[in-house]
Amino acid sequence: MQTAIENLDWLSIFPDLTALEASAKEALLKHARLVEAPVGTVGYREGGHCGAYVMRLAGQSRVFKVSASGREILLYRVHGGETCVITTTCLLGNSDYPASTVVEEAITDIIIPSNAFNQLMIDSKVFRTFVMANYGALISDLIVLLDEVAFHRIDARLAKLFLEAGTNPIKRTHQQFADELGTAREVVSRQVKRFEQNKWVALGRGQVDILDRAALTKLAQT
Repeated sequence: MQTAIENLDWLSIFPDLTALEASAKEALLKHARLVEAPVGTVGYREGGHCGAYVMRLAGQSRVFKVSASGREILLYRVHGGETCVITTTCLLGNSDYPASTVVEEAITDIIIPSNAFNQLMIDSKVFRTFVMANYGALISDLIVLLDEVAFHRIDARLAKLFLEAGTNPIKRTHQQFADELGTAREVVSRQVKRFEQNKWVALGRGQVDILDRAALTKLAQT
């Protein structure tokens, strides 16, 4: 659901925009909208029309690609205080979405319709600098992902994924790990079984418990 914004207090989440010109602030008050969505909401689908710039205030969504065979690979996640690089790419290039996204943690977004976004890019140096700086940083993250997919072994990438999960035990299925790595569930299951045999992890129903973080760290660095 979209609602009009009443003030610009949310700009504090994006410090680089606090110096926005008065005219740019007026444009945001007039055109920007607040959007909230629960877990499981599909933000956009591959091939869909891109109609607005997304600025995440809170929550998390997953951006991913799906192959013709149905295999999924995680491209990146969008958290509070971040923007969406694919949305930016589509707006700058006047193209459709090349990927899909789904909400993983209930989100609160500010969206700026494409016409207003394009005008702000022309009129506001502060806004333009903010958009391009965020775009550059996110493109760098995608290049890192490309490097990992193309040149790193699955076992090392899986170890890194475990270490970066943020919780222990990690409550995800083998299929979810496979989706994030862009590989088959069977491949992940074999690697996790090997980790278990080495006593690096312990397996439970729908979860993985890290036992030897040092060993996983060493593997992730290979």
